[in-house]
Amino acid sequence: MANISLSSILILISFIILSHIALSIQANDYYNTPKPISNKVPKISTKIPLNLIDSCWRAKSNWATNRRALADCAVGFGRNAIGGKYGKTYTVTSSSDDSTNPKPGTLRYGVIQEEPLWIVFAKDMVIKLKSELIMNNYKTIDGRGAKVEIAYGPCITIQGVSHVIIHGISIHDCKAGTYGLVRSTPTHVGYRLGADGDAISVFQAKDIWIDHCFFSRSSDGLIDVIYGSNAITISNNYFTQHDKVMLLGHNDAFTADKAMKVTIVFNHFGPGLIERMPRVRFGYAHVANNRYDQWKMYAVGGSANPTIFSEGNYYVASTTNPYSHQVTKREPQSGWKNWKWRSSKDVFKNGAYFVQSGWGSCNPYYTPTQSFKVAQGAMVPKSLLSLVCTPHVTGAFALTFFKYQTPAPIPNTPATDAALAVPAHPIIIIS
Repeated sequence: MANISLSSILILISFIILSHIALSIQANDYYNTPKPISNKVPKISTKIPLNLIDSCWRAKSNWATNRRALADCAVGFGRNAIGGKYGKTYTVTSSSDDSTNPKPGTLRYGVIQEEPLWIVFAKDMVIKLKSELIMNNYKTIDGRGAKVEIAYGPCITIQGVSHVIIHGISIHDCKAGTYGLVRSTPTHVGYRLGADGDAISVFQAKDIWIDHCFFSRSSDGLIDVIYGSNAITISNNYFTQHDKVMLLGHNDAFTADKAMKVTIVFNHFGPGLIERMPRVRFGYAHVANNRYDQWKMYAVGGSANPTIFSEGNYYVASTTNPYSHQVTKREPQSGWKNWKWRSSKDVFKNGAYFVQSGWGSCNPYYTPTQSFKVAQGAMVPKSLLSLVCTPHVTGAFALTFFKYQTPAPIPNTPATDAALAVPAHPIIIIS
């Protein structure tokens, strides 16, 4: 009997040891294998504030006469961008442009000045720039109260400067520039090789906030953040009808972009977009409370070991292209299992899924002033829509949710885009 008991004990101990080894192998495989996020919709917490940017300045009844309050409303890594908060108001009265000798009253004349300026517009206008618009430090372009479009020519370059805010304008159909002289300050005119055709190029710049703008159909990207740029927030924008939407990081060899930190929040990536929402190299991107509608290739991609935290987004995959259901894309296709790409509180529709990777925290570690509460992804479609403002015919202003009408296509729209036609700018519905 004693021998039988000892044998039983030995068998039991062996079984426990083998089971422990098997479970350890299984657990190790589980934690080391990237896993798609399921379509589970998280519970909605009604205690989480919604669009903190709009609730900041739109809550003030005198916002139209106190425009500079906007400079206190950014969240995320671009929170410290003050633009022209402490400068004079400069009013754009003319849509004309001169690359080397801009006249007072034009947009170019305002943005190249050395002093801080808060730039507003006297009326609706479409500005066709003759060369890229080179921004100087401490400038705000504030399109509230007018329908302002920069289109059909080279567009905006933010290079080697800081504290720039661009708010409430439409930037679309941007073209590549040509070699020639361009004025960048009142005292400097220099030769430029010609812009690539980006809607906004952020190059070696910091403390930049791009908010409430419309972006579509440009020759290159819609927003590029490259060459060591840092402290950027891109918020409340509407993107549509474009291939390569947003690039963060210059190339896979430019390691200075490791310090790059970008917040992408409250944006709507609408119909007709193909890829790069964003595409990240090195650096850190916090992608939060955005809506994605039926991208054609992928939504969020990257290379060179970036950290990406997708939080509280609403991903709607295509119903006609099952090969585009994966939200993520990594280049190259191997060697990325240690990259920190995480999803939290996201909602996935039509079979969309996010492939996670890496270990350790993806927390953005915002400062107290940069920090904001991220809502559940389920709240994005109705409760986190951005707000726009255009003047009523009587001159009064009103507040409403971001709404779009479907008028005739934008001029120069290719026939192949007819099915994707949307307005060139947000249209407010005045109550």
